[in-house]
Amino acid sequence: MKDLYIQVLEEELVPALGCTEPIAIAYAAAKAREVLGQMPESMIVECSGNVIKNVKGVTVPMTPGMKGIETSAILGAVGGEASRKLEVLTLVTDEHIQETKEKLEKKICQVELAEGVEGLYIKVLLRAGQEEASVTLKDCHTGIIEITKNQQILQQESPIDVNAAQNRQVDRSFLSIQGIYDYIRQVDAEKLKPVLEDQVTMNRAIAEDGLANPYGANVGKTLLELYGDAVDNKAKAYAASGSDARMSGCSKPVVINSGSGNQGLTVSLPVIVFAEYLEVPEETLYRALALSNLISIHIKTGIGKLSAFCGAVSASCGATAAIAYLHQASFPVIARSIANTLANTSGIVCDGAKASCAAKIASSVDAAILSFRLAEKDQYFEAGDGLLKEDIEETIRSVCRMAKIGMKETDVEILKIMIES
Repeated sequence: MKDLYIQVLEEELVPALGCTEPIAIAYAAAKAREVLGQMPESMIVECSGNVIKNVKGVTVPMTPGMKGIETSAILGAVGGEASRKLEVLTLVTDEHIQETKEKLEKKICQVELAEGVEGLYIKVLLRAGQEEASVTLKDCHTGIIEITKNQQILQQESPIDVNAAQNRQVDRSFLSIQGIYDYIRQVDAEKLKPVLEDQVTMNRAIAEDGLANPYGANVGKTLLELYGDAVDNKAKAYAASGSDARMSGCSKPVVINSGSGNQGLTVSLPVIVFAEYLEVPEETLYRALALSNLISIHIKTGIGKLSAFCGAVSASCGATAAIAYLHQASFPVIARSIANTLANTSGIVCDGAKASCAAKIASSVDAAILSFRLAEKDQYFEAGDGLLKEDIEETIRSVCRMAKIGMKETDVEILKIMIES
């Protein structure tokens, strides 16, 4: 029987070029063009509010600062390679960019808000003459639940509901903080390396690009300029610089976590920085990264792929646990580090993917480091302090309940405000 923890990591830790929501739109459009068999004359893109929120302010990769759902869809149809999935735009050329600009000017793409759906939902309908083709994604950035051509269903997942994409994955319900901790201590580290080594090389590469070049508000670069390269600050700066680059259209891929590149950067780069500073063996780095990734996945599973709750928070819980592990902390210290982080940053909202995500990541990593520093000195917030409970799993459940259920109306209001602007 295959190791379930490895399977979860293999499913979640995949390379993606650019912010995953515009990439998912481009992927659906590329797949629909493939089914249509020709370049579309018109397009309709129907998205959930969460997707609209996450595409509005972020640069589409491989473009000169171009943004928006229309750009993502048209570029996917014009130059996308659906077989590359979350790296669908890798082969885009200057000619594709020019053709996309021309089609944008002709306003061939219409965007609609999908009513009555939550989380991640994208439907792309292409038409050319009397021919038409559609592709629908739900819950997963590459989770196609329906393909049609000329109103005939070619592929359909059953049942088509909120769990359709997840039904093809390992059930995450077996995950727990204690179980993950026990696993990473006993697993053969050689089993972890193949699934984690790309995260080390790719995520470090985009962070270094973010520090070397002007992207967004240059959060990572500014942190280093202002506060130096002490390990705590360097951990924040590297995670932020990766997001600086990614949110501003950098062409380098990121290994994601829970469907998010920003979460992939947050769970990995602070851990890599601390591992280098502490000069730990490579085996220890991979165990720490596995701990960080799996904890983030565990928490995010209870929240859902997209919500009004900033994903950098759940990712920073993984980072604080891994930083504590690298310092040879006990399990109670690791659990208290996670609880301290949740007590601090659970109020950060997701108002879409954009340049300021880099600052939210820096704040979340700062909270993660502080949380560990407190916990190692036996300082921690106790049950009854806000959402905190007696047990770490109870605390996670309470935060997930707040994020998934309690913040539904918050999500709606954020979208309304963003559309008004």
